[in-house]
This record gives sequence, C-alpha cells and structure tokens, in this order.
Amino acid sequence: MFAVTGITGQVGGAVAEHLLGTGKPVRAIVRNGERGEPWRERDCEIAIVPDASDASALAEAINGTRGVFLMNPPNYDPEPFPDTHRVAAALVEALEQSRPDRAVFLSTVGAQVERFNLLNNGGIIERALRECSVPTALLRPAWFLENAAWDVPAARQGRIESYLQPLDHSIDMVAVDDICRVTVELLGDTWDSLRIVELRGPAKVSGRDIADAFSRALGRTIEVSIVPRDSWEVRFRSQGMKNPEARIAMLDGFNQGWIVFQGDGAEQRTGSSSLDDVVGALVARP
Repeated sequence: MFAVTGITGQVGGAVAEHLLGTGKPVRAIVRNGERGEPWRERDCEIAIVPDASDASALAEAINGTRGVFLMNPPNYDPEPFPDTHRVAAALVEALEQSRPDRAVFLSTVGAQVERFNLLNNGGIIERALRECSVPTALLRPAWFLENAAWDVPAARQGRIESYLQPLDHSIDMVAVDDICRVTVELLGDTWDSLRIVELRGPAKVSGRDIADAFSRALGRTIEVSIVPRDSWEVRFRSQGMKNPEARIAMLDGFNQGWIVFQGDGAEQRTGSSSLDDVVGALVARP
C-alpha cells in the first residue's frame, strides 16, 4: 500500500494515477470524504486528514504503508512561514509514529538556497525531514512546464506575457509526468539514508521558447512581452495577494540565476517530456 498526499491536486493525482497504472494499491489522503470519493470509486483506500499539521491524524493515515508521497499544501501567498514550520514538524512526527518503509517528499529546485524567497517552503521541510529516521528522498524538480497553462487563454488571443526575463534567459523546467514517473521509481526503490534527487527536463526553457511552443501548437505566431519588474507588486496585490514579497523574490532568483540546482551531493535525473509535448497537450484540452 502506498499513501499519497495532495491527491486532489495536479502532482499528487498524477502520482496516484502512475501507481494505479502499475498495479500498486493506493491510499488517498484527503481533507474530507467528498474530495476522496472519486478515488474511492477507483478502489483506493481513503484516509481523511483535515489539517496537514495534525501529526496524529497523518500518522494514522500512513500507518502500515510501504511508502508515502508527501507534499506541502500549496500556498503561493504565505505569511512567511509559520504554517510551513507546523507542517514540517507534523510530517516528521507522523513518519516516526507510523514507520513506513520509505517516504518521498516533493520539494523544489533551489530548496537549498537560504536567501528569502517563496521556495524557502521546501527548504524548511527538507531540514526537518533530514532529522527523520525513516528513509526519505527529497525530490527537487525544476520549474513546472505545466505552469504554461496560465498562458493558454492569452495565447489563443495571440500574445502572452512573461515574468521570466530577459526573454532569452532560459532556466531548467520539467514536466509533471516526469516528476510522477521518478516518484514512482523512488517509491519502488530501497535505500537506508537520506537521498536528494534533482530533476530537470531535456532542455532549458525561456519565455521566448514558451511563446514559440504556443506558435507551433496553435499554428500561428504568438507574440510575447515581459511584465515590467517594477509593476509586479502592484499587479500581485491587485490579484488579491497579501504577501507578494516571497513570490517576487522567487522570480528574481530564477531571472538572476541564484535559484538553481545544488549539483554536488545530489542525484541528477533528466526527464524526457519536451516543452512542445506539454504545451501541445495544454492547448488540446477542451
């Protein structure tokens, strides 16, 4: 039995699909029974954990499993970062109580970077898990190629905007399918100590590359323009963000080159899904 947190989201759901597709039983960890019903219909066990910082409930949910996929509940507008510290403590306590054979935590590229930014969330939980006696893999994927989903409506109108700049500045990106494939591989492995696994796609990607991929997928030229750096805070606050500083710092980190992979001391993996694969699939969605 493999337990999956975040199963109602993009990555957790895809991890569960990969596990089920290889014939492995899945226990879906959800906040309430209604959200778990689609997975119950797929013959998954259901465990309800309303609060991600409830160590006792989480320990019960993962008890008796061979492996568990862990995520920090997504929060792109956090107050830096009390909720993450509570979740980190709960994850370690739950693992020590339930003793699964192994755990894979979805972290992020740049989790090792101490400079303030949104990805500090991953680093906080990584540091807590380093003290856990359960064999744990810290999976650090690059920027998700699927983030281009936000650009689909604008691309259909002929122009997208980019926070990645200059437009020819490329960074590591990776597809969710590759993240899930590596997660399932790790859950099937056996190891005794902490592992750090960094995962990139087959090629780096720039803002201009994303526009070109949309051009190919839509069969017409898609223009791209940058979102001026001095407009970010006003724009993010107008969208409802209360704490945009962490997100702005993260974008600066990618653009300035200080959010990168650790390299030495980490395993390196490369996915096979291309930018065109992902953008083509996004455009083809109804």
